[in-house]
Amino acid sequence: MTDHHPPSESHRSGVLPPDTGGRAVRVGTAGVVIGVAVVAGYVSYRHAYELVLANGEEPTAAALVPLTVDGLIFAASLTALETARRGGKTPVLARFALGLGVTASITANVTHGLGHGLAGALVAGWPAVALILVFELLLTAVARPVLLPGVGTRGADVPGPVSEASDVPVESGTEGDSGSLGSFDHLLAQAEDIFGGELAAGHRPSIRAIRAALSIGQPKARRVQAYLDAVLAERSQSHKLS
Repeated sequence: MTDHHPPSESHRSGVLPPDTGGRAVRVGTAGVVIGVAVVAGYVSYRHAYELVLANGEEPTAAALVPLTVDGLIFAASLTALETARRGGKTPVLARFALGLGVTASITANVTHGLGHGLAGALVAGWPAVALILVFELLLTAVARPVLLPGVGTRGADVPGPVSEASDVPVESGTEGDSGSLGSFDHLLAQAEDIFGGELAAGHRPSIRAIRAALSIGQPKARRVQAYLDAVLAERSQSHKLS
């Protein structure tokens, strides 16, 4: 019979040891992705420039038009990145802009290579596809949720506990995180009790399940989920040592 060890106070306060290995992987991934993006972006830009120039535009316009396409993709990607950092959903307009920019970029590159047949079109279209994919990879590597006071994200350098409930960012249309830290500790204990079976099986409760079980909004549900992650990690470590 394995003794149950309650989560340490550091988990409740949000002070968790930094995951330097995970940070190194993220930085390395971001560096490689940026390098590929520079190469793919240059080739894709040159294809679009030559296409615009060959279709009647003067050199200055031909040099600027491709930037509107790449700029649209870049702006939409930054919007998606910032939204992902805050744990929200990408706005519809950003999705539309990204889709439009992607379509325009691939179309321009493929059209540029059509004069050399199907193989030429595929080769010419590849840089645009690679550029789009590395944007998404960079988004995945860099995107990190905004840290909420009271509960930290595993693997992150988390500041000390914050006593002001008003410092917790609240998403539009969701419940604010009002109330004392004591009442929130009670909520954490309640969550651990409700999801005890799932935690024992090594399963992580979803945000939707937490919200439904505790009747709380998105911000509190994310904090509760982060706490349950810490419980899972500590139980796993206890099992390894026992």
